[in-house]
This record gives sequence, structure tokens and C-alpha cells, in this order.
Amino acid sequence: MSKRPNQTKKIPLIIRMLREETDDEHGLTMTQIIERLAEEGVEAERKSIYRDFDVLRDCGYDVIKRPGRPTEYALGQREFEFPELLLLVDAVQSSRFLTTRKSQQLLNRIQGLTSVHQAEALERHVHVERRIRTQNESVYYNVDAIQEAIASRHKVGFRYYKHDLNLKRVYRKDGVTYRETPVHLVYADGYYYLIAFNDAHDDFVRYRIDRMSHIQVLDEPATRNDRIANFDVEEFALQAFGMFGGDKVRVTIAFEADAIDQILDRFGRDGVIVIPQADGTGHATFTVRKSSVFFGWLAGFGTRARIIAPTALAHEYREYLEGIIAGYQGL
Repeated sequence: MSKRPNQTKKIPLIIRMLREETDDEHGLTMTQIIERLAEEGVEAERKSIYRDFDVLRDCGYDVIKRPGRPTEYALGQREFEFPELLLLVDAVQSSRFLTTRKSQQLLNRIQGLTSVHQAEALERHVHVERRIRTQNESVYYNVDAIQEAIASRHKVGFRYYKHDLNLKRVYRKDGVTYRETPVHLVYADGYYYLIAFNDAHDDFVRYRIDRMSHIQVLDEPATRNDRIANFDVEEFALQAFGMFGGDKVRVTIAFEADAIDQILDRFGRDGVIVIPQADGTGHATFTVRKSSVFFGWLAGFGTRARIIAPTALAHEYREYLEGIIAGYQGL
């Protein structure tokens, strides 16, 4: 009779053992389940456990029978399928804005979403990497603070820095606190960015979150206007990340056929008009922001791509290349 109060623990214990020890390929026999419960001080009979399984199924748990002798029971469908967990592991590993320590913490939590058997498979999938990562542990918490400011419609305050040649932080504006209206968070090129509205410039600006420190949600209400209300994050990201800095220009390049995937990766299928040529090459037309960033991207193709229109932009690109060559004169 002293063990009767522990009966209230039975269903939570069954859920835990099914989550931790079973999956599509691994199960527990009824004998094993009863033994596990006994180890926790809970007496149980087969019939009562069958009833518990029915209760769990009614609550949305996919308790299944696995064929074989003896019969095994397992948790089938979960919140995340194993391929989805692999995708999450890869996403965490590829995120440069996470420190090594925070990345490992998240990987451990992802492994906790499945059985010990699949967790071992995930562990084997985690590779020893030499990826360049941020050293700023506060990034993870900066994102949370910014989300809070956006939700509460308040400005955020922070200090912004770059590094000097001694790899020391140098705060911009002599360390003055920036006071900005947070509009959106964007993940691009391996980093998190804050898109904010700057009152002094009356325009949108962006900040790398891993270069922000002393971040806080201010009491000052966020700026509100029609431009913020109608902000198009996809349009802004297209302009501000990758091909940014200058005026918009419609450009046509001639390129070798093997360059098509890189062009589509950069501008998307909907953003490019491609016209195949009789000689097996192609012409691609798209809109860019005229800048050294675009020229640098194009230079990566070497002789496999060149600007054919507008002519003025082709001349600017040539001057850009000549300026680079001039820096190597005399070698």
C-alpha cells in the first residue's frame, strides 16, 4: 500500500522511457516496461499498462507495437522526425554567429529530442569542424533582447564596435549608446543582423548583432511611421545583403554554362532572365546595386562571365580591375 501514491508517476514514467529508449527501430517489451517502473517504485500489471497506452494514444502519443517475439512497444511519430533533426544539427553547426560552447549546448538539446539510439546516430553526424565562429557569447541573448523590444515596441540601446590591428574592440562614436527602433532580424551570410530605423538619417540601417554590446530595451517608445509599418524585409535584404552600396542598375552578363547555378544562387530564379545562346553560353539579366561588392562577385568568375550591358557599367568594371592590377605593379 505504501507504493500506491507512486501510481501517479506511472504515465509520466512510461512517456519518459518511450521517449528516451524507443523509436521506429527500437522498442521495449512489456516485461522491460514493468521492470523499469518497479525500479522507480511503481507496481504495475500488464492490463493497467495497456490502459495507459490507450490514454496516451488519446492524448496524441503515437504508441505503436513493433512486430516480433516478444512484442515490443515504442513511440512512433514524434515532434521531429530523424531527418529533420539532422537538418537542425547541420543548421546549428553551420551558424557562425554561435560560439562553440553555445553550439554544443544546442546540439545536446537537439539530441534530447529523440531516443538514445538516434541520439548516438546524431552524435556520429556531428563532425569536428574548423569553422570560423564568433567569440561573442552575448549574441544569443542579444537576439532575445531585440525580440523583446520589437514585441513591446520600444527602442533598443547598444554600443557598436569594430576591431583595430591589435584585435581590440574599438567602439564607434566614442562608445556613445546607439538608440534605434528595431524593425526586423535577418540571418544572412552566416550572421544575424538587426534592421533598425534611424531617426537622424530618417532611413533603415543594419547592424551585425555579434558586434553589439551592452544591449538593453529602452523605456523610449519605438518610432512609428508608414515606412516602418509597410517595411518589406525581403526587398531590403535583396538590396542590402550581398549586392549593396550603390544605385540600382539593370545589368546583362554573358556567362559560361557552368556558371548558371552560382548566378541563380545569388539572385534567385525569379530575379534573373536567362537567354541561352547558340554557342552554348548564356546571357543573364538582373538588377543589382552598383558597387565594388558586385564587381568583386563578378571577378570571382574570371573569364567565365563579363558585362555586356550597360556599356558604362562595363567600363567601370574595367577600371575596377585595372585599379587592382595597378596595386601589383613592380612585382
